[in-house]
Amino acid sequence: MNADRRKVVLIGTGMVGMSFAYSLVNQGGICNELVLIDIDKKRANGEAMDLNHGLAFAKSNMKICAGEYKDCKDADIVVISAGVAQKEGETRLDLLQRNVEVFRSIIGPVIKSGFDGIFLVATNPVDIMTRVTFELSRFGASRVIGTGTSLDTARLRYLLGDYFTVDPKNIHGYVIGEHGDSEFVPFSQVLLATKPVKSILEDDRNEYCIDDMQHIEEQVRTAAYKIIEAKRATYYGIGMAITRIVKAILGDENSVLTVSAKLCGEYDTRDVFIGVPCIIGRNGVKEIVELNLTDDEKEKFQKSSGVLSEYFNGLKL
Repeated sequence: MNADRRKVVLIGTGMVGMSFAYSLVNQGGICNELVLIDIDKKRANGEAMDLNHGLAFAKSNMKICAGEYKDCKDADIVVISAGVAQKEGETRLDLLQRNVEVFRSIIGPVIKSGFDGIFLVATNPVDIMTRVTFELSRFGASRVIGTGTSLDTARLRYLLGDYFTVDPKNIHGYVIGEHGDSEFVPFSQVLLATKPVKSILEDDRNEYCIDDMQHIEEQVRTAAYKIIEAKRATYYGIGMAITRIVKAILGDENSVLTVSAKLCGEYDTRDVFIGVPCIIGRNGVKEIVELNLTDDEKEKFQKSSGVLSEYFNGLKL
C-alpha cells in the first residue's frame, strides 16, 4: 500500500454506498482518491459530480470520479455495497441467493483488473456475502472483511451510554455473531470504563437491572427492522461504520473493530465468516481477539455460526 496515494473504489452507489462516500469526504484525510462504480453509469457520474461540488467545504482535497472495473487495479480497498435492497419484513438471510448472483458479476471483473488490495463487504447478509467474496476471489482471509457487527456494536454503545448516562465512547463491549437475528451481546465482557457492567447491575445501591440489559440487547437486534419500517432502509449508520473500517486500514491503526472475519479455530469454530472483535490494520485482519465467553455465551455463538454455515452450505457457487 502506498501511504501517499490512498485509493478507494466503491462498487454500488445506492444509499449505503453514497452514505459511506459522503462520510468519507466529510471526515477528510482518510483517502485522496475515490472511484464510484455502478451498473447505472449515469447515476455514478451524477453522484461523483455532486460530491465534487462540495469539496470546497471539505476538510481536505480529494479526487472523486466515476469509473470502471479496470480502475480497481491500483486500489488499496474495494468496498462492495451493491446488491438488491432489503424489503420490509424480509430478514437479511432472505436476501442471500439474490445477492450471490450480483456478486458473481462483480468479483470476476475486479480480480481481472489486477486488484491486489483488500475487499470490504457491506452488502447483506454481510457475513455470508463476505464468505462468498472470499470463495470467488481466492484472496487470503485477512484481506476479505465484512462490516460484520460494527454498526450493531455502535448501537449497543449508544444505548448503554444513554442508559448509564455516560459517553458511549466509554462503554467497552461488543455485539458478536451473525449480523442478524442470532447476534448477541456477551454481557460478561462489557465494561463501563474499567468497571464490569455485571458488577454495576449486581449493586443494590442503584436502580440498574439485568432485565434492562436484555431489553437493550433486543433493541440492538431489531433496530434495522424498525428503521426499515419507518424509512424503508438503513444507510447513515452503516455508511459511517464503513468509513471507520477504511480509516483503520489506510491509517494502519491496529484498532479493534467487530468485523466479519474468517475463523480458523477461534471460538472452536472454523471456516465461518462472522462478527468478532479483530485488530484491523494496513493488511486487513491482523488478529482475531478471542473473548473469554461464559458457557451460555459460547452456546449462543455456536448457534449463530451454525445458522451461517447452514445457509452458506446450501449455495451453489
